[in-house]
Amino acid sequence: MKVFLVRMGAFLLIAAAIAIATVPILVLIDLLGGGTGWGLCPDGLEACDRPYSAGAELIIVLSVGMFLAVAGIRALMRVARRLSDDSYQVSQ
Repeated sequence: MKVFLVRMGAFLLIAAAIAIATVPILVLIDLLGGGTGWGLCPDGLEACDRPYSAGAELIIVLSVGMFLAVAGIRALMRVARRLSDDSYQVSQ
């Protein structure tokens, strides 16, 4: 049961990493359609007050989020592997 819960946590982190990876694409699609880029440029791309720093801030936040998600996945998978190895040991 513990291994299942740990693997479920890893699955949720994988889903979060996929969501983080799709955010830039969705922001660009919104900007191309004349939108605000999910608040990145509230008045549209033509009237964006900070066109260069807003993108850099978004990249930094998404990179940190992706790094934390991948580190969490690796840690949870190691815990799951150790739990499954301990459960399969046969005592003599």
